Amino acid sequence: MTHPFVKMNGAGNDFIVINAMERPFAPGAEQARALADRETGPAGGCDQLIVIEPSETGDAFMRVWNADGGVVETCGNALRCVGWLLTLAGGRDQVTIDTLAGPTTAARAGELRVTVDMGPPRLGWDQIPLAEEMDTRGIELQVGPVDAPVLHTPGAVSMGNPHVVFFVDHTPDDAFTRATGSLIEHHPLFPEGVNVGFAHVEARDRIRLRVWERGAGLTLACGTGACAALVACARRGLTDRAATVIVDGGELVIDWRESDDHVLMTGPVEVETTGTLP
Repeated sequence: MTHPFVKMNGAGNDFIVINAMERPFAPGAEQARALADRETGPAGGCDQLIVIEPSETGDAFMRVWNADGGVVETCGNALRCVGWLLTLAGGRDQVTIDTLAGPTTAARAGELRVTVDMGPPRLGWDQIPLAEEMDTRGIELQVGPVDAPVLHTPGAVSMGNPHVVFFVDHTPDDAFTRATGSLIEHHPLFPEGVNVGFAHVEARDRIRLRVWERGAGLTLACGTGACAALVACARRGLTDRAATVIVDGGELVIDWRESDDHVLMTGPVEVETTGTLP
């Protein structure tokens, strides 16, 4: 039996979304890689494969495979897309989505905009996790020569998945982002791998961000990466607790709410096409 799918994107970060609420769909790593393949996958492949499953505690469970076939905890942009689909299907303004990183709420914020409550950031070294104890405001990591590093002392944050955020004085090009991101992604300091962000603070309420995503590579947008960048910058006093984060595919509004420490992410969703899996 074949499965219908919806091809969606959130600020350019694109997904093949499959409804498995009534009929299970559990691909292996090889099948997930084939579906995500940019040359041979359906609808031009994707950054992540998303499967919507039943949940005992929420409106649905969102399972995420990266393009390399690995299962990951969550995906911020996908949460917006899945949240939009669930609110549309249920005629509701807000839904609860379970993930491997825990439950999340998604609420309509306009016709094609969704706000996701990502919960509080996890800031302990063992929550990210790191291989050894250190201050996550600025961890002991550098790129380049010891006496003249190109990058150094990034912040580390978990938004349900691990992130390291380098603070840069200009927006890096594709070659630098790919080379540095692929180098850091599997660094021994990060036992579960890590998403690598490069944050250029343009103003206290504006961050330009590029992300090398664990298991997916250079991406047009990373929702959890945008949240992590805001948190890392605010912890260093570089920005306020709310800012617009500009990614390659658009803009995300991030608010690290003081009242309960939760991080809210607001951004666009887009339906590209529908189809049936081969």
